[in-house]
Amino acid sequence: MQDYSGYGQPPTGPTMPVPPMPPPPPRRRVGALSYLLVALAAGALGAGSVVALYHPASTSSSASAQPSGRALAPVPLPSSAIPQPGNTSPGTSTGEQAIVNKVAPGLVIINTTLQYNSEQAAATGMVIKPDGLVLTNNHVIEDSTSITARTANGHLYQAKVLGYDVTGDIALIQLEGAHGLQTVPLGDSSTTKTGDPVVGMGNAEGQSAIVPVSGQVTALNQTITAGDQGGSISQETLHNMIQTNANIVSGDSGGPLANSAGQVIGMDTAGNDGGFAVQQSSAGYAIPIDTALAVARQISQGQPSSTVSIGYPPFMGIFIGQGPNSDPKAQVGQQSGGFGGNGFGGFGGNGNGNGNGNQGCYNSYQGVGAPQNIANVNSGTLILGTICGSPASAAGMTAGSVITAVNGQAIGAPDSLTGVVSKFRPGDTISVTWVSPSGQQTTSTIKLTAGPPL
Repeated sequence: MQDYSGYGQPPTGPTMPVPPMPPPPPRRRVGALSYLLVALAAGALGAGSVVALYHPASTSSSASAQPSGRALAPVPLPSSAIPQPGNTSPGTSTGEQAIVNKVAPGLVIINTTLQYNSEQAAATGMVIKPDGLVLTNNHVIEDSTSITARTANGHLYQAKVLGYDVTGDIALIQLEGAHGLQTVPLGDSSTTKTGDPVVGMGNAEGQSAIVPVSGQVTALNQTITAGDQGGSISQETLHNMIQTNANIVSGDSGGPLANSAGQVIGMDTAGNDGGFAVQQSSAGYAIPIDTALAVARQISQGQPSSTVSIGYPPFMGIFIGQGPNSDPKAQVGQQSGGFGGNGFGGFGGNGNGNGNGNQGCYNSYQGVGAPQNIANVNSGTLILGTICGSPASAAGMTAGSVITAVNGQAIGAPDSLTGVVSKFRPGDTISVTWVSPSGQQTTSTIKLTAGPPL
């Protein structure tokens, strides 16, 4: 057993009465290999956040993987939703129940609000310290504007993001005011072998109940391409994954993959339904727990790196295009999938007009489209819209304006603006120069706020 620096130690508080595990709901496969993500959205799309910025994402899905983290809207959690030691329930073997008895009391059901995406979502998390340190996937907390987690004893906590690794799809959150929580028993993923029996658990299909599923490890050190069907997450490549034939489904993201001893050896992350080709076998994928804990330690120690971000990103509150083209007019067509038929065609009713044919501000990405009037400049980053109440909106930026400089440094393509702003932190003050659709150039001081995690 490895030393996990205090993670997974026994709780210090009293334990609750232990109801039996609820009957498992059906575990339905959800599409080609992808993050196991199901979201309740008010609109058709997700919006991808980039440091202080936002750019709408495509509804098309060519990814081969589907996130397991976001599911249905938050609902009250039954007292038996997170099973604890008790009698075996229908559909659960004695061996599986024994593993559930050890692991499930350390799990939480996570609900998030993605205000700027007009979505709510749900997932799973693992308590790794009694004071409320919770391990989950990055795609579970991505774009979230609020996070709550309900523990096995029924307590509901607000949570804050301590840090995340986008490339590794790992995040660490803190339940505020928590203490004496049950933790998950942590194993050593380096000892895992092909053929080992495993049990996956999670908030399957977002039904606000932890449901187990048995299987075996079918392969190790797998590299997969994972993405989000219809959401904000672009395709990502994940390495050294544990593959299992356990039926990992939407809502399981951030949940445990446990061995026969009831020790967590992986974090459920992605799944493949095999539904598009008969010869293709179903598969689920988990991040080795050793890998996830190494990132969690780095985050808890406040050590950022090229892949690990600490805390929340800086936030201006603007929607922008994507890519390396510095021509603002060309950036109108740089959205993935364009504006036609993907929800970007109109201006909707959730913003405020500014009298020049462009929307004044938006409460979410919905309705963000091609500005009717664009500043007549040759280079800079086009603003497709601003978020109402954001620093950018308060400074007077509007759709159709073009940002040309930050702190005196020339800005061209959206990628350049992203790179410059990402070097700052929430609370920092920057000078932004932009040209309005009417041709007026303005330089204003903006104080960055904390934005949704990326």
